[in-house]
Amino acid sequence: MHGSPEHERMRAVRTRMTIPPVMEDVASLIAFADALAGVKQGPIGVHGYCMSGPYALAAAARYPDRMAAAASFYSTWLVSDAEESPHLTLGRIKGEAYIACAEIDDLAPLPMVAELRALFEQAGSPGEIELYPGVHHGFAFPQRKIYDRPAAERHWERLIALYRRRLG
Repeated sequence: MHGSPEHERMRAVRTRMTIPPVMEDVASLIAFADALAGVKQGPIGVHGYCMSGPYALAAAARYPDRMAAAASFYSTWLVSDAEESPHLTLGRIKGEAYIACAEIDDLAPLPMVAELRALFEQAGSPGEIELYPGVHHGFAFPQRKIYDRPAAERHWERLIALYRRRLG
């Protein structure tokens, strides 16, 4: 809940956690998976929700030859003045990106979504940005009172279809 101790703790973590060290972790995870016997080598998919959505897009831009699919659901800070803002690297994404935005979202307001859409199209990024009408940030989690079942089911359909298309 907004303003709760848990909310404040999550915001504190997010403001200290920047994209460069998360990308180091992604590199380590890729190397670990590549080293496992019996693991199929090849394209990778990544997705994130809320504050992890920017990391999914950053991974797709940082590792364009491995990340064949990236999805970001009601993500925060996709367009910001931070030097590692995800909007700055959209043109580096080679895989298909799917960005789902909630219509009612203080952390990604509609003007930011419109700006992101324009930047996405300008960069020629493969994929799409979809606005989920009438739903709130966090709509996919059944434990929350803003849960929206049709939107949640759609987001799973879109994610699974993306992974099937791009990862086989």
